[in-house]
Amino acid sequence: MFASLNKYSGYAPLVLRVAIGIIFLAHGLQKFGVFGGMNLTGVTGFFGSQGIPLPGLMAPLVALIETLGGLALILGFGTRIAAILPAIIMIVAIFAVKLTQGLIGGFELDLALLAGLVALILMGSGAAALEKNVLSPTYT
Repeated sequence: MFASLNKYSGYAPLVLRVAIGIIFLAHGLQKFGVFGGMNLTGVTGFFGSQGIPLPGLMAPLVALIETLGGLALILGFGTRIAAILPAIIMIVAIFAVKLTQGLIGGFELDLALLAGLVALILMGSGAAALEKNVLSPTYT
């Protein structure tokens, strides 16, 4: 019944890339004060309150990784590399902040994003990726 969908399997990473990329881009921009979110000063204070080391360095670094990583995922540019650093951020967020809050209302979104990022690391960019058109037509 679903065998006819196999010809579209190369688009699965595209769906993940765009959805996860939009989420990271939005959260990164929010950390820079876009969308009425907490600005870097607020994020730095939050990171410090959670015991994250060097919050003054980590807040802008995380915001930059989320923003640029999200954009790279959306475009399909350096997908595997672009997924690694946000995956690390999700691991740290889960274990440093969210684990004590439990799954529901705690780390469920972080876990779903981490799973999607790991899938992209394993699968690569899939169809309709900028890296396939710019870097190499045979990139996988």
